[in-house]
Parts: sequence; C-alpha cells; structure tokens
Amino acid sequence: MRNILFISDHGDPLAPLGSEQAGGQNNYVRQLALALEKEGYAVDVVTHWNSMDTPKVEYFGTSCRVIRFAAGKHNFVPKHEMYRLIPEFFEEMSQTLNFKKYDVVHTHYWLSGLIGSFIKNKWGIPWIHTNHSLGIAKKKATGKSEALRLLTEKMILTSADLVVVTTPSERQLIREFITNPAPIKIIPIGVNEAFQSERSKITVFPYFAFAGRLQTTKGIYTLFNAFDLLIKENPTMDRTKLIIAGGSESCILRKNHLPKSRKLRAAIEGFEHRVKFLGPQNQHQLARLFTNSVATVVPSHYESFGMVAAEAQACGSPVIASRVGGLQDIVKHDRTGLHVEHNNPVQLSRAMSTLLNNPHLTKKLGQRAAAYARQEFNWSVLAYKMSELYKGVANETKTILAGD
Repeated sequence: MRNILFISDHGDPLAPLGSEQAGGQNNYVRQLALALEKEGYAVDVVTHWNSMDTPKVEYFGTSCRVIRFAAGKHNFVPKHEMYRLIPEFFEEMSQTLNFKKYDVVHTHYWLSGLIGSFIKNKWGIPWIHTNHSLGIAKKKATGKSEALRLLTEKMILTSADLVVVTTPSERQLIREFITNPAPIKIIPIGVNEAFQSERSKITVFPYFAFAGRLQTTKGIYTLFNAFDLLIKENPTMDRTKLIIAGGSESCILRKNHLPKSRKLRAAIEGFEHRVKFLGPQNQHQLARLFTNSVATVVPSHYESFGMVAAEAQACGSPVIASRVGGLQDIVKHDRTGLHVEHNNPVQLSRAMSTLLNNPHLTKKLGQRAAAYARQEFNWSVLAYKMSELYKGVANETKTILAGD
C-alpha cells in the first residue's frame, strides 16, 4: 500500500500561510503529506483551484502533489460558500482521477468529508476523516449554530471508517455530540523542523507575538484590548511591542506595517506605533518571531488543536492561550505557558504582564515548552502512527481500531 488521497477542498497546502483561508489546516495537510512520503507513500492532495497564478497540478516533496479543481469557479471562494460547489467539485474529480488506485482517502474538514462519503459509497475505498474544527465547538464558543454543518458532521462522524482527532478534548466533544460515532484515534499535530529552540535569542526590544488569520474568532481584537491595558498598566515598559504575523500581503501597508482595514486600524488607535503587522510569513520567519518573543499569544475563541501554540513552544516560546478546545491540551498551564479565559482582555493583559515582568519564570516556561514539544509533536513518529492506521483500515484489521 502506498497511494493516499487527501481531500482539503478549501485548504490549499501550498498557499502562503496566514493569507486568506490559509492556516493550521493547510500546514497540517502539507506537513503530514511530506512526513508520510518518508514512510514510503505517494500523496495526492485535492483542493479548490482558487488562483489563476497557480497550476492545476503542482508537486512538492518528491512524491506529493496538489491537484486543483475549479468546480465552475476558478477564483477564491470563501469556505462558507463552498458547499454549493461540492457536486461539481466531485464531478470534476470523478472525471479526472482514478479513485481505484488509492488505498485510503483521508478527508480534512466537514466539506471534504462530504466528498469522502461520496467516494466511499461509490467505490468502497477506505475512508479516514479529520475534523480540524467542529461546528458544535463553534456553537459553544460563539453561540452561532450552522444546522447544515452540524447535520453533515453527524453523518461524517458516524459513516467514516475511522476518525482521527488531534486532542483528547476533541474526542470528548465528539462523544458528547454523537451517541455512536465511528472509531476515534488520537494523533497530535506535528511541528516542522524549522521550529526549534536551539537558535540563540536575539532581541532588540521586548515583544509579544501573534500568528494567524486576522479574524474575530482568532481573538485578535481581544489581544488588542489586552495590549492596550498592558501599556497603560506598565508605563515604564515603553519599548514593549506587539508583532502580528498573518493576513494577506495585499491587506498590509508595507511603508508603515499597518493594516489597510479600517476596523483593525481603529482597534489599535492610540498605540499603533507599538504594533507591527508583518503580513504572511514563511516557517523560518515565524520560527524567528516566536524564538525572540517574550511569549506567543493564542487568544482564539475556539481551536481544535492550535498549530501556532505547538510551533511556538517548539521554539522555546511560552504560550498564553485561551482555555478552549485543543489549546487546553496543547499548552500546559504553569508548565509550558499560561491559560486565560477566552475573550477576556483583562485576564489576558495580566498574563502578559506576568511574563513581561518575570524573566526567570518566562525562561523556565520556555525551556519546558521546548522539551515538551520535542517529545509530543514529532512528525516522523506521528506519520508512522498514521501509517499504521491506514494499513489497519485498508486491510480491515479490526484489532488496530479496537479501543482508543
């Protein structure tokens, strides 16, 4: 067995990280494919063709490739509009791909899971699903319910041959959501070798780091409010800055490193000289950002895993994270970082102040974070575990799926 089909319809693994719809899922899909390549697999990743600047087929690694389908709309499509493209997306795939050559289909996110169910029903190919985020988690965090998504996720989580989750919290959430789900296995997300704590710390001024999409659900406005409080309550720390990685290249004014968005500019009014927007960053740039920071802040309203938290810890950066979803598992409170209530700028500001004013504590948390990340987020180990699951599903080996 060596041919795996990934479906990540809205998450192109080769899209610049931090740009629109290019975050943790994209990175996970890319890194898992490359790690599986070292286990002897060839991985095809199917995604939406959302830019004329990218080819239909693009290779990465030595035996991995991205195959893009327009599904009638050859440009960017927000993921909340992707559902209506699913039938045409599946039709294009069916006309182009020889599904029978694949040993396992591994779908990512609920939209892709729907396509996975079509493939399983029509061709009987073993099907594994990874959520990346759950509608029920979003409902709990924001109060917003998406009936279609919840209904589809229930179907996926009961119909797949196996569900792979990244944290114990996600597994527990599924079991609360569904009475009899498919077998569930926990395999964490790995961290790329670019993120390591061996490099020396070079700091011109103290700063807190944030990396991710510039969206409300990522807690960006909570962070701005917290940083404003931090400045006011620590007037002597006048050199401390906030550095933001993420957002598309076109959304940032390069001359002053500020956002074009009026909403974002209004949120930092009065202290904009202490906030720097870098735009999308590659992994080596992110590694430097995390390494040299006082701490990395992950203030998300909900998060299935928290790739940024794992990467930052691997760089020896303590992480201040919301006490939600997978972040509760990924960041160890008082050991590798600090937990705060989500959407609570006062509590977040206090946590930032604690680390800013206690360099000994910050250093100790960072050292523990690096050691923890090396042990828990190793892609080669995780790829081997995933390979064993693929073999078990493909061979219909019940013993490998027994228990969790």
